[in-house]
Amino acid sequence: MVSRLQMPIDESVNLRVTHSNLKNFSADVHFSLQMTVESAKDKLWKKCGTSVDSMSLELYDDAGAKVHELKDNLRPLGFYSPQDGYQLHIIDLDPSSVTSGGWLEDTSLVEKFSISEEAFDKLDGTFRKFKEKLASKNPSILEKKIPDNYMEDFCSNIKVGDRCEVEPGGKRGVVKFVGRAENIAPGFWVGIQYDEPLGKHNGIVKGKCYFDCPPLHGALLRPDKVKVGDFPECDPFEEDEI
Repeated sequence: MVSRLQMPIDESVNLRVTHSNLKNFSADVHFSLQMTVESAKDKLWKKCGTSVDSMSLELYDDAGAKVHELKDNLRPLGFYSPQDGYQLHIIDLDPSSVTSGGWLEDTSLVEKFSISEEAFDKLDGTFRKFKEKLASKNPSILEKKIPDNYMEDFCSNIKVGDRCEVEPGGKRGVVKFVGRAENIAPGFWVGIQYDEPLGKHNGIVKGKCYFDCPPLHGALLRPDKVKVGDFPECDPFEEDEI
């Protein structure tokens, strides 16, 4: 059994890798000092796209001075005595390389795909076709958005404090709020405090307080459902006939 002390030590180094064609490319890469220069190039090819045969490597110290050109692919990387923090610079020798021309970094240089409206309409499986199919089954899905001033004109004669009656049902109460309620839906709303516990809340709707009233006496309605005028509280003991 081989002891831990007898196991070979695989010394390694961290180098900052740069590229001649990729100005924004900079990566800290971990290398074994026992790997050959060719193996290091193969590792770098997978990171930057420059082929092994088209790659030349230069080693710079931490002060930026060039110390070696790694010309012998069969020598181990450790032969060139790289240190942690040194720069390993890739030079791409292929003028037709995928890294040339700058298009890998500048997308404005890439030709954009375009298609005419007529040709696009003929395609199947697009989001436009999906919406058209959805609308044919349920036309209300594509209805226009409710405007912010929806039913504002109905509020012209309604003000806080007015007595009112709500249709349908003939429920009576007093107007407590007139205005927008964005957390419910766009447009204008009227808040009513019913005379009797015929409502749904105490003036707080979805966490926002629009007005204050006893529990189960509050309601928020569209103004077209509210009539204001001489609507006194109903007397539950009033006789219908004498």
